[in-house]
Amino acid sequence: MRLSYRPENLRHVSDPQAFGRVAVLFGGDSSEREISLLSGNAVLEALRSRGVDAHAFDPRELPLSDLRAARFERVWIALHGPGGEDGTLQGALEYLGVPYTGSGVMGSAIGMDKLRTKRLALAVGVPTADFVVLQGPGDFELALERLKLPLIVKPATQGSSVGMSKVERAGELAAAFAAAAKLEALVFAEPWIPGKEYTVAILQGEALPAIRIETPRTFYDYEAKYFRDDTRYFCPAGLAAGAEAHLRSLALAAFDAAGASGWGRADFMMDAAGRPLLLEINTIPGMTSHSLVPMAARAVGIDFPELTWRVLETSFTRVAAPHAPARP
Repeated sequence: MRLSYRPENLRHVSDPQAFGRVAVLFGGDSSEREISLLSGNAVLEALRSRGVDAHAFDPRELPLSDLRAARFERVWIALHGPGGEDGTLQGALEYLGVPYTGSGVMGSAIGMDKLRTKRLALAVGVPTADFVVLQGPGDFELALERLKLPLIVKPATQGSSVGMSKVERAGELAAAFAAAAKLEALVFAEPWIPGKEYTVAILQGEALPAIRIETPRTFYDYEAKYFRDDTRYFCPAGLAAGAEAHLRSLALAAFDAAGASGWGRADFMMDAAGRPLLLEINTIPGMTSHSLVPMAARAVGIDFPELTWRVLETSFTRVAAPHAPARP
């Protein structure tokens, strides 16, 4: 049994029994396992506090086929990074016929790829920073000439700022490239944008209030995201009403261009002219004590258990596809 995406099937329920037996998938074996464990345990506790029959499931420890054997009726995906957030898991769940939260195969795969997300965003009019793909030392001169210093080097499909480096001198570019290329083959550089950083959470097709992020570190890296207590968050973000509405519309447009759905987040930097530039989208953002989607939800009166409930409701949009007619 395969699944199809039916957005019109999204429904709101009040009885936890409507969800049936739920597996919260977290852990896995990506570079973001540590954060996934934090997110998954928080989600599991919140769902259980609302009466949902939720159970932990770590795909590093158990085969996905056990989801069917254990009669799970749906999955709350709290896996971050490659293998959980890039369409691989979503494809497996489609094959198994187990409904799941958030984006489907295509939206997850594109959302995990910062380069393809940027290209699609540009196609629908969402501004993003210029970039140069780095395949090796032969591309360094072009990157330095076109983007100027300082710049930032990124692996294209890692999350949580893993493998990212700021380059302030030309001699640092080789080491920054090597650090990113150690994680994957697809690496690119962008100009360093010194403006303010904002993020917009998306839940069931609506953009939540923007959050402005300030960190004393070089940039909003892995430590600043999850473990530092000196990272500052502002929600309301301090934008004028028109600027806030514009930022939210860009977030929704970028999310839609990537084929993402259900819930997630879009991140932006403001350039020197105050223009928001898309950094990336996240189709399975963190759900930890430091995470941004729960923070934005609280600003509109949605507490953490209610947020996990509403994310779980997005699984209703994954339904059994009709069987193809048999060939004569």
